[in-house]
Amino acid sequence: MAKFLRSGKVVIVLQGRYAGKKAVIVKNFDEGTKERPYPHAVVAGIERYPLKVTKTMNKKKVAARSHVKPFIKVINYAHLMPTRYSLELEEIKTAVASETFQEPTQRVAAKKAIRNSLQKRYVAGKNKWFFTKLRF
Repeated sequence: MAKFLRSGKVVIVLQGRYAGKKAVIVKNFDEGTKERPYPHAVVAGIERYPLKVTKTMNKKKVAARSHVKPFIKVINYAHLMPTRYSLELEEIKTAVASETFQEPTQRVAAKKAIRNSLQKRYVAGKNKWFFTKLRF
């Protein structure tokens, strides 16, 4: 079977607190690990999407509405649905390491780095679909 859940692939979380949210795979573990013996992936996603921006809004209001709230989580493959989209995530990969989930302060620092890279990408107008709410 082809391995299509690779790093950089955009997925939709199906179960749990972030169900219905879009995320990107940062690192995948097809065979599992000692503490997690099932196939899983470390994902970084958007917990709160940016709000709509119009031409009449001033710069301050546009900056406030362009805010992105990220999350990072280890999720079982069974709870992920792949999409046809992918993202280049060099900045995000450096922020998330295997030790990120050991201590809360490291997790907060990783979230800040992810937020900065995602906001830059959103303001630049790249990957527009990733920054919109899932509608169905």
